Amino acid sequence: MRRYLFHRLWQSAVTLVLATIVVFAGVRALPGDPALALAGEDRDPESLRAIRQQYGLDQSWLVQFWQFVSHAARGDLGQSIRTGAPVRGMIGSALPVTIELSVLAILIASLIGVGAGVVAAVRRGGPAEWAANALALLGLSVPHFWLGLMAILYLSVALGLFPASGFVPFFSDPAGNLHHLVLPALILGTGLAAVIMRQTRSSMLDALSADYIRTAEAKGLPPKSVIGKHALRNSLIVVVTIVGLQLGALISGAVVTERIFALPGFGKLTVDAVFQRDYPVIQAVVLVTATAYIVINLLVDLLYSVIDPRIRVRGDA
Repeated sequence: MRRYLFHRLWQSAVTLVLATIVVFAGVRALPGDPALALAGEDRDPESLRAIRQQYGLDQSWLVQFWQFVSHAARGDLGQSIRTGAPVRGMIGSALPVTIELSVLAILIASLIGVGAGVVAAVRRGGPAEWAANALALLGLSVPHFWLGLMAILYLSVALGLFPASGFVPFFSDPAGNLHHLVLPALILGTGLAAVIMRQTRSSMLDALSADYIRTAEAKGLPPKSVIGKHALRNSLIVVVTIVGLQLGALISGAVVTERIFALPGFGKLTVDAVFQRDYPVIQAVVLVTATAYIVINLLVDLLYSVIDPRIRVRGDA
């Protein structure tokens, strides 16, 4: 297990270094000059030179990269060139909103997707499978922005069941926090629920036709035990993979949902930074997103070895 863990940690460290280089180079390749945006109407050469010198934009890319890495390693992500506020504080305010929204969306999607997938596999060929497939197709086909607008129109404006926008911190009002986030989390989780349902159904069908399932049934085990402890557990690897990857995707891709429901999350911060050519903020948000992907993938790999010990054995070999 130690060798397996060390191997995965080494791979994650190399990936993080490469991601840092790509992030830095990609941000510098964006069109536009942040010095021009900061100068406003006063764009004389002296003002532009002073701005570039103040924010280190006049230095070589190698020097800027070293400063970026050395400061980031100490937890210093710089200051916004638009507001002057510490980037770490800006991310610290926005990221928890998106993480909470993403985790809640993952929980809703997993409950719906795994449950519908198991029912569709166990009762294949019947009305339950047809209904599950229809809901999955609907979840994959309907765009999030349209579904969000319809939800606001009917569930918030017409019926008044949920707030149409806004956010309440969890520790200030837990009930109000969940009341504001349930609807956007449900909208964000619809497409993921459909994917989980389809993959769970496919994996369950493969597991139910395996020899060990027939052996368990021949031993007289109850159907719930055969489905829950044997078939479903061996089908969870695919589900864990999807959930792990989609959690990282939701953290970085919840922009549309956050915009529709006016949530002060990571997506809004990212979009504003791109439009304002705020290099430190862009670098920080992309680096945090890449780090989240790497950490989540590492946790998924370790969870594989818990679900299926054979993977750990092969990793040690």
